[in-house]
Amino acid sequence: MSAVDRSAPAHEIRERFGFWKRSYAMLIKEFIQLRRDRVSFAMIVMLPVMQLLLFGYAINTTPHNLPSAVLLQEDSDLARSVLKAMENTAYFRFIYEVHDVDDFDNLLKSGKVLFGVEIPRGFERAVRRGDKPALLVAADATDPVAASAALGSLGMLVQTALAHDLYIGNPPEMPFEIRAHARYNPAANSSLNIVPGLVGTILTMTMLIFTALSVTREVERGTMEALLSMPIKPVEVMFGKIIPYVLVGFIQAFLIIGIGVLLFSVPLFGNVLLLALLSTLFIATNLSIGYTISTLVLNQLQAMQMSMMFFLPSILLSGFMFPFAGMPVWAQYVGECLPLTHYLRIVRAIMLKGATMQNLRYDTLALAALMLVAMTIAVTRFRRTLD
Repeated sequence: MSAVDRSAPAHEIRERFGFWKRSYAMLIKEFIQLRRDRVSFAMIVMLPVMQLLLFGYAINTTPHNLPSAVLLQEDSDLARSVLKAMENTAYFRFIYEVHDVDDFDNLLKSGKVLFGVEIPRGFERAVRRGDKPALLVAADATDPVAASAALGSLGMLVQTALAHDLYIGNPPEMPFEIRAHARYNPAANSSLNIVPGLVGTILTMTMLIFTALSVTREVERGTMEALLSMPIKPVEVMFGKIIPYVLVGFIQAFLIIGIGVLLFSVPLFGNVLLLALLSTLFIATNLSIGYTISTLVLNQLQAMQMSMMFFLPSILLSGFMFPFAGMPVWAQYVGECLPLTHYLRIVRAIMLKGATMQNLRYDTLALAALMLVAMTIAVTRFRRTLD
């Protein structure tokens, strides 16, 4: 009995050392596994760096230098001074000068400009006579955040900037009247901006994940080998994987738009068939990108991680959460490479502005080009996997 008692502490000591030894072995094993899983290791490093850079440099909740157009019906010194004064507010950047009302409206409908300024004929003469002519400022208010700050800056800032042109000292009142017209969302209702944007955001997330996981699941379960043994081409495999999810995405879009119209009173001024056609193009683009992701990863975890890696800049740089026009130029270039950026312009323009295909040619062609690039990469990568 005493011998057993004397040996018990030694046994416990061995167990304790064995516990820490085995735990240390598992620790080393996990680090080795993490080093081999380069995709997961890259996500660990890149995700916080990407979030820091995007929120620190690209995101701006008080946008400046917003694209604007001017319908200049009178080319006078005072008219040019007014435009210069508006640019000095740092909110307006005039990039188009039109001479026709239709061009003026088309620029606003297509989303190429957020503001339009109309200076009528006889403007300077009416100001000199004290008639207080009207200066029309039309704003694309589908994004209330971008429009409200700029419209709020017009009165006092323009008055102060023109003081030396018309008066000596401080002017008693504005020499002309500014009529600001917030188009497409005059009540600045945030749901009119958010609900159409949710269509593209939800479709981006679900379509990427569904497709990426669908293919990698086949690889992990071993059914892909049986599939590849059949007389089927890579393009046929891709279309067979994508087409069912096009229907799923179409149902999702129909549900979101229907709920938005019924519950949140979001208008639908445009052509429903055009919206359905371009939504299908957007769904196919995201499915092609998801398929491309599936050819780059080895398992479902990596597919999920890479999908989130693509989704994060999409939601931040597309104009869904923050005004696109207020981002730095480099961030706008990145945003132009994301399908969600173009679809947000399309769905908001059709639903809120009644835009036609003529207004949406650029974004439609951009979506088609992104889809073709993604499909080409996916098929090329899939062929290499077969080899």
